[in-house]
Amino acid sequence: MRDALDNPFSPGSDTIPEVWAGRTAQLSDWRDVVRPRRLAGLPERGRTILGEPGLGKSTLVRRIAQEASRAGDWVTPQLRIPTGADPLKLVAGAVLKLATDAGLSASREKRIGEAIARVQAVAVSGISLTLRGVDGPEPFTALTELLIEVGLAAIANGRVMALIHIDEVQNITDEKALSQLLIALGDALTHEVEVTVPGGARVSRSLPIAVYLTGLPDFEDMAGARMGATFARRFKTTTLSAIDDEDLAQALQEFVLEGWAVPDGAGGSTRVRMDPDAAALIVDVCRGEPFLFQLAGEQSWYADSTPTITADQVRRGWQGAQREATAHVERILERLPARERQFLQVMSELPAPERTATRIAEAMGFSKVTEVGPTAQRLDTVRGVIDRGKPYSFRHRAVEAYLTSEWPRV
Repeated sequence: MRDALDNPFSPGSDTIPEVWAGRTAQLSDWRDVVRPRRLAGLPERGRTILGEPGLGKSTLVRRIAQEASRAGDWVTPQLRIPTGADPLKLVAGAVLKLATDAGLSASREKRIGEAIARVQAVAVSGISLTLRGVDGPEPFTALTELLIEVGLAAIANGRVMALIHIDEVQNITDEKALSQLLIALGDALTHEVEVTVPGGARVSRSLPIAVYLTGLPDFEDMAGARMGATFARRFKTTTLSAIDDEDLAQALQEFVLEGWAVPDGAGGSTRVRMDPDAAALIVDVCRGEPFLFQLAGEQSWYADSTPTITADQVRRGWQGAQREATAHVERILERLPARERQFLQVMSELPAPERTATRIAEAMGFSKVTEVGPTAQRLDTVRGVIDRGKPYSFRHRAVEAYLTSEWPRV
């Protein structure tokens, strides 16, 4: 009844979990803003989804891409950028796939054939085309031209979008490659074409193309420093934080009220239910982290084979997950600069009402509050770990729990 084949929880960034929690605002943004505006030919910026590891950035956009694909849109695979890789090669290959989906590969138009050939060269050589000084347009221009052709084909097709998802964008360390990539995508997003509307009038419209970039918070500094205001005008950035407990509880409500349908091994189906206190315990131990929520659910599922998940099974399952949960938060802290780690440690050691900029600065050994200002600002606006209210508080509740208690033990 409860085995690996029917476990609906999926920790990790490469799968879309069946038990989905939160991120309503970002999903609504796609359904109610990005897709309808781009389809209508209205300008709309690309989206940059950033956040610390485990907050579900990639999974969120994979969910959006899944919805787009089901609606008949042309969708690239998730383009994960390895460290040191040439992003232009990867994106060129994905744009060629979009061209195939749009039927452009079979076109006999010389213009389209030449555009495809140029991007095929980029898919082979990437940024080195520029470095070698090869005749013809630079790689970003070739990518932009073919993306425009894809957009025109989408307009001709009707209610179809082209969606591009580039993941781990912080790994693009080559300044020239990042600049060319962002310019190519941004130029396609802002490109306008003239179309004929009923009555014979000619009007300008944007192409039905959407771009999502996902990665760690560091990327905003990289892109902002290299592209400045141009990046901000063409991409809207959202930094994810922990999911509210109410959203997590809602995701488990189907287990509590109706049970989760699974095969019964005899050609029919049965249901696995969850005690309300078991659901509450899963919500408590994961501290708003999507990865830890899926991990806690997965291990609770494996803790027994009975038709009801109990609080005791959640405890036993979580005991087996404690080491992985601890390592997850430690990795988040280890990648922070020393000053930011010190700030969080000092903040966690102060009583909650005393977590002010003044008290934190004093505890860190500074005579002026302004000396911790930039660190606090980064931890708030860039990383989404704290909230600079009065007093300061933790937005990343797993980090707070790790620093202030014996979590994750239950």
